Parts: sequence; C-alpha cells; structure tokens
Amino acid sequence: MTPRSLSRRSLLQHATLGVAGLAAGPLSAATPVQRGLAAAASAVSPALVSRALAALARHNSQIWSHDVVAIADFSLSSATPRFHIVNILTGTMTSLRVAHGKGSDPDHSGYLHNFADVVGSNATSEGAYLTGVAYTGIHGPSRRLIGLDPTNAHAEERAIVIHSAWYANSAMIAQQGILGRSDGCFAFGEQDIGQVLSSIGRGRLFYAGKG
Repeated sequence: MTPRSLSRRSLLQHATLGVAGLAAGPLSAATPVQRGLAAAASAVSPALVSRALAALARHNSQIWSHDVVAIADFSLSSATPRFHIVNILTGTMTSLRVAHGKGSDPDHSGYLHNFADVVGSNATSEGAYLTGVAYTGIHGPSRRLIGLDPTNAHAEERAIVIHSAWYANSAMIAQQGILGRSDGCFAFGEQDIGQVLSSIGRGRLFYAGKG
C-alpha cells in the first residue's frame, strides 16, 4: 500500500491531542516521535494512539530506535488494513492487513474478541513490544518480538513473532472476506512481509491493542 503523507497541520493538531493524554513523565514534552505518533490519530483511534504514546514514554530506555513505530488496531476486522507503520522521519504512514491468533477469535468471525498471554492459548497478546532480531524460520523471513508489558510478558516463551503466511494474503479477502488466523503471531501476507521487516527494524516500538 502506498504511504500516506501526514500534513503539517494534521501533525500539529493530533500531536496536541495525543500529548495531552500522557501522564507527566520523561517524554511528557512533545518529541518528534510523539508528534509523529499522534499524527496517526487521523487514521487510528485516538485512544489507541494515546496508549501507544504512554508505552513509548514508559519503555523509552528500551526502545532505542525512534524513527519508526507500529500500531495494530485489533478493534477492526482482519479484512481491514489495521497495522500502521508510522515513519517519523518522512512523515508518512503505511497501513497493511495483519492476522490475529485463533485463540482470540475461536469462531473465525474476523474480529479479535479477547487478548491472552497464556502458553498454548494461540491468542494475540495486547501491549507494547520491542522488535527483536530478524531470522529465517519455518515461515520464511521473520522478526522476533519481546513483550514489554505484563499483558505480553510471555511473548518470547510463546514464540510470538512477525512472519508471513498464505492465510494472510490478499487473496483470502476475495475468497472468504477475512484473513485466516495464526497461532498467536502477527502474520502478514507474503506480498507484504518484506516491507514490514525492512520498515520495522530491530529496537523499535510495536503496540498492539483495541481502539
């Protein structure tokens, strides 16, 4: 999907809203990253952007690359591009489809109904992640994730990663109207995984939640 430009007016207007929602902390003054994240409120739930901003402040010492952040809004259907890559340096945002875990959607409705961080649950976990190293596994090129919050603290133990899958390809929308489901990982279409892995390198914030 072609990146959308974030206008200076949108950047400033939404930055004011996003930063106002932060509690006083080390990043309570508006930084370029906060302004860029807040600009995503034009396409993402402001409440979710606010939580991502708070996570950035809370985990700032562990998130050592602030040029790009990612936000997944699981209040939306898997048919909707709900994974947003915000490039702070260029002022653009790219939105892609991402599959959620089958344990979060047992009826395969296309909507995530619940988060969980239990080993064997096959569910998607809510919260802030630190992007880890890239590697090649059974799903091809992938990236490890480190859970930073109590709600996703078992991400590494559960082997929750970013990877591609056939059931997350665009063709699934034409066939059944929604994407398939993962075992809890964040699965992207095979046509999108290269862009995701190259855009969101190691040491960046990825926040998953519901708006």
